[in-house]
Amino acid sequence: MRKTTATPADMARRVGAIPTQPGPKETSPMTETVTLTDGGASVGETGPDAVIETDPDAVIAGAGPVTRPGERPTVRLREAGPEDQPRYAPEWLQLREPADAAARAVDLLDPLRIRLANLPSGRGGGLAVHDLGCGTGSMGRWLAPRLDGGQHWILHDRDPYLLHFAAVASPRAAADGSRVTVETRRGDVARLTPDALTGASLVTASALLDVLTREEIETLAAACAGAGCPALLTLSVAGRVDFSAPDPLDEELAAAFNDHQRHGGLLGPDAVGVACEAFADHGATVKVHPSPWRLGPEHAALTAQWLRGWVGAAVEQRPELAERAEGYLAARLTACQQGELRVTVHHSDLLALARPTGRAR
Repeated sequence: MRKTTATPADMARRVGAIPTQPGPKETSPMTETVTLTDGGASVGETGPDAVIETDPDAVIAGAGPVTRPGERPTVRLREAGPEDQPRYAPEWLQLREPADAAARAVDLLDPLRIRLANLPSGRGGGLAVHDLGCGTGSMGRWLAPRLDGGQHWILHDRDPYLLHFAAVASPRAAADGSRVTVETRRGDVARLTPDALTGASLVTASALLDVLTREEIETLAAACAGAGCPALLTLSVAGRVDFSAPDPLDEELAAAFNDHQRHGGLLGPDAVGVACEAFADHGATVKVHPSPWRLGPEHAALTAQWLRGWVGAAVEQRPELAERAEGYLAARLTACQQGELRVTVHHSDLLALARPTGRAR
């Protein structure tokens, strides 16, 4: 097998240029272990790096309901039929990563660090972190350098291409310079069991809770409780949006969008409340903190994509809004292009501190 080598600096730059897909993959589960060292990251076979071109007027999957040829799902939570659409495209994950990083609630890190410091060490004497629905690995890039001690990240997703990218783009050092290693597991993150989390020090996820059902959140809470490990679950939609210049249509579109998020039994903006109850029922101490996107002129590309997706989902849910929404979207996009629009998109971060058990490492 041909090997390619990339330094961490190379991979950091490539977050802005997602590499090409390394070709068709089998649908069977897979595990790939990638060790990051001073010499770089050695990974499997892949094609040359390339920027994925995106039509600026199209809606990227993940920002809204539109699906285009060639998009890859990154959070496919359950066995799905051919009509199930991708939840997130890699371009969308790339675009939102800086806003996600700025929004995550750092106030939850101190209680998390205290709990982790009181847990026995996991694999190799460090933390064993399971990142669910990892996508391109943004959660690890944000969190690993903020925690002390050696860390082994287990990245879970259904997309082998993005698992590959997440692995090689992972940070190589913790906050204190300790080593960080990763492995990837392709599979259905909605089917977690305590056995799957044996030895886990921490479970993490980003933008995941709101695309789960009540039953899936209860399964997640039970698995974390059974493993005795805390869970840091960030950036769940809260169902509220504030504009610097309010419009009478804002509330109607927000309500329609929220209903769209609940389709098929998904919880959408109700997810954090349901998760709080589920984790508390299993004896966990739960802390919730706001983590809003605060989008200004410097986020024009993200704001424009978010607007197209937000309005598009609302109109898909309530087609009678289409005529008014067309003019609304055009005006909002013009204001965005001119640097006059500021938007606060509300999210919530949740930290669940499960009672330690003999299974926790």
